[in-house]
Amino acid sequence: MQTTFIFLKPDTIERGLMGEVITRFERKGLRIVGAKLMKVSTALAEQHYGEHKGKPFFNSLSQFVTSSPVLALAIRGPEAV
Repeated sequence: MQTTFIFLKPDTIERGLMGEVITRFERKGLRIVGAKLMKVSTALAEQHYGEHKGKPFFNSLSQFVTSSPVLALAIRGPEAV
């Protein structure tokens, strides 16, 4: 068994695709073992994407991720990673 982190970004939430994405994971035999709908702070976005700091797209990526709620998931199953 493996557990992995899935991050549904603002565009997925805004387009109403959360259920479809989760359904696809479940159809593959993976289980949702944790979920949190949250608003990402600027500090968390900068930490999460820290490896990209200084790259031309970093600021727009950080702004995008903090623009509206995201869904953080922990998914478990065979070959989840």
